[in-house]
Formats: sequence, structure tokens, C-alpha cells
Amino acid sequence: MGRVVHFEIHATDPETLIPFYQDLFGWKFTPAPFPNYWLIETGPVDQPGINGGMIKRPSDAPSPRADVNAYICTVQVDSLDETLAKSEAMGCVLALPKMPVPGVGWLAYIKDLDGNILGIHQPDPNAA
Repeated sequence: MGRVVHFEIHATDPETLIPFYQDLFGWKFTPAPFPNYWLIETGPVDQPGINGGMIKRPSDAPSPRADVNAYICTVQVDSLDETLAKSEAMGCVLALPKMPVPGVGWLAYIKDLDGNILGIHQPDPNAA
């Protein structure tokens, strides 16, 4: 069975997008030993989750009305409402409003500052 072991965010201007993810989720970015790539640490290695990378986008960003054109990674947070409010204040666009995933939690999709769609999830076994 194949498991996701790494994710990658394409960014038109990584130097602008990196602070967004640092501020919103507390992720740590380290320049890779090759150009136009940053390693992303999303949390302690002894906790569930994966780390990833950010690469300078090799072409134009998707248009605002473009269909999803990549895998959507979902980030678990303590409070979906607080994260959505913070992301909106930072300039994000809500792509899919908060909805229950019965017995699992709450989910919403946002578009980051470069038009990438990402999921945000708050665990809640009572979600209905």
C-alpha cells in the first residue's frame, strides 16, 4: 500500500508564501542544498503527520477559477473556526465552507495566497 510520505507546495514567490505558512501553522522552513527549494517541518517526528517541501513554481499560477490541479493536503488544527478567521485576515479565499465529516470532525478548504487549495481539519467525533 502506498502512503503519502512527502508533500510539495508550488509557489510563484516562495519568499512571500513561506511567512504565510509559518504564521498560520507554525511550520519551519529550511533552504534545501539546491536552488529554489525549501524543506518544511510540520511538527515533531514522534507525532502523526508528514513533512514536505516548497518549490518555486515552474510556470504560471492557476487562474482563480481553475479546477483543482493537484493533490489536496489537509492540515489538522485545534480550532477550525480560529484558523479560518486567521487565514481570511491573512488574505486567503474560502474554497469550500466548513462542513461536518460525521464521526470524524470538521473540514474546510481554503486557497492560499498563491491560489493553492488546502484542507483544514479539526477532529471532533461528535461532528454531524
